[in-house]
Amino acid sequence: MSKIEKVAVVTGASRGIGAGIVQAYRKLGYAVVANSRDIEQGNDRDVIAVAGPIGDREVATRVVDTAIERFGRIDTLINNAGIFISKPFTDYTANDFRDVLEVNLAGFFHVTQLALSHMLKQRHGHIVQITTALVGQPSSAVPAGLASLTKGGLDAVTRGLAIEYAKQGVRVNAVAPGIIKTPMHKPETHEFLGNLHPMGHMGEIADIVDAVLYLESAGFITGETLHVDGGQHAGR
Repeated sequence: MSKIEKVAVVTGASRGIGAGIVQAYRKLGYAVVANSRDIEQGNDRDVIAVAGPIGDREVATRVVDTAIERFGRIDTLINNAGIFISKPFTDYTANDFRDVLEVNLAGFFHVTQLALSHMLKQRHGHIVQITTALVGQPSSAVPAGLASLTKGGLDAVTRGLAIEYAKQGVRVNAVAPGIIKTPMHKPETHEFLGNLHPMGHMGEIADIVDAVLYLESAGFITGETLHVDGGQHAGR
């Protein structure tokens, strides 16, 4: 077993925000168990890759078991994995519905339930969901019914779990990003997407990473959704 003192589990960890979060926790000295559907093991022995769809209970079990078997504990869980499909609500297909629920809700449910059981034994832990500013401030320019349905559920359960486990040493928070400059957004869309924010530009991966690290260090904060959205939540 490693002598590393703290351990983070990060889903959706192979690229974009998730990869940034993995790097940030390593800089803090954490070991990381990193999951995504197609992640590959790298050279860092203290970043353990567990590939597979997090909405599958068996994959979530492997993720949590790997953390416990390799490092003996789980201090932080970052529920970053997510699917976003923007369509008019009547255009969503049954497959869209299934895919979004499997990742956004089932993935959260399985890995959080399993990791939380170990945090409760430790009487210490921190769980963070990555949601979206669209939960609290929908936009006519970005139809997002399935995001509202699923990420809105994560926003609500963040407060519910925070209250349920506040006296047992586990904090539960969320970060609600605006539109972040990741590889999923082509450069030619950046001006349009940037103008959807009152500040007039998209966010950077580092903005979300900084918010997650702030919540990690803020021991008296639980049940909070921290908006990192260029002012979107305040209105348009």
